[in-house]
Amino acid sequence: MKGTAWQRLDFVARSLTPLMVSLCLVIVSVIPLRLPQASFIVPTLALMAVYYWSLHRADLLPAFAIFIVGMLQDILGGGPLGVNTIIFLAVYGICASQRRFFYGKSFLVVWWGFMVVAAGALILEWALNSAFSGSIVGPRPALFKYLITVAIYPLVAWLFARMQRTLPVVE
Repeated sequence: MKGTAWQRLDFVARSLTPLMVSLCLVIVSVIPLRLPQASFIVPTLALMAVYYWSLHRADLLPAFAIFIVGMLQDILGGGPLGVNTIIFLAVYGICASQRRFFYGKSFLVVWWGFMVVAAGALILEWALNSAFSGSIVGPRPALFKYLITVAIYPLVAWLFARMQRTLPVVE
């Protein structure tokens, strides 16, 4: 890429936007809310980012970046290491394999896809957490997390779409 140093820096900064936004969402999701049973109402923001960017700009959020996001979520979230990493990489793989199906479809179709993928991801999270704890974890927190995640996805996707307009087009 030719251009001044500032243009190259701008290009790199805009190319890193999906990764930086995903990492910020991980940090936001682990901020203590000081509410009783707050873990029931915390949506999986990083899952939304992984789904959206995997469908729309996988070139700017590759599997290695998703691995980093998952590990940060595991480390900061205090859960077993690798659970979110596995889930995020599985979501990435699903989105990569179905990208052509979702290309050019309406938002409702993409949202429906997110509902299906999020359900599978949160069931997998519940199963892995149950396996790591050695006993069956109650499914109610996962259900509430699913509902709040699906409910706010349209707002988050709208914000991501606004951001996507400023991202560089790789030729």
